[in-house]
Amino acid sequence: MGPGDQGEQAESAPRVGLGYDIHRLVTGRPLVLAGVTLPWDLGLEGHSDGDAICHAVADALLGAAGLGDIGQYFPSEDEKWRDASSIKLLSGLGTILEEGGFTVHNIDVTVILEVPRIGPYRTEMIANLAKAVGLPAAQVGLKAKSNDGLGPVGAGEAIAAMAVALVEHRA
Repeated sequence: MGPGDQGEQAESAPRVGLGYDIHRLVTGRPLVLAGVTLPWDLGLEGHSDGDAICHAVADALLGAAGLGDIGQYFPSEDEKWRDASSIKLLSGLGTILEEGGFTVHNIDVTVILEVPRIGPYRTEMIANLAKAVGLPAAQVGLKAKSNDGLGPVGAGEAIAAMAVALVEHRA
């Protein structure tokens, strides 16, 4: 199945995966979340475009399928992935899951940030995530929460994301 193959899958068993990612905000990079470039003076530090939402979703999907984590497929030490579009990487993982016999039922994401507000971009973000993993937009949840001034996220120094995914292996 791939780098994270962890054995035979149970017949038609629903599986839940949890993903998490956090990136520091830095100058000189675009801010990309769920494949949308937001007009902001800071961007997310990372080997790829740093899209914390896509990275959390990828790990949730891979975890649910028992296929490891995003670093096994797109290692940060590989220059091939430098500045790569994370929404495109997520789309590639969607194909890997499909070819492995997995159906994605839904994903739900919480992005934790102080600024900027993502409300104006939420519909486009959901559409991007849905397309990348082959879901109707109605099966993708996305909400934003602040960290109420606590820690690096609360200080506006970083953006974090958590995601859950429900997948099922087809017999």
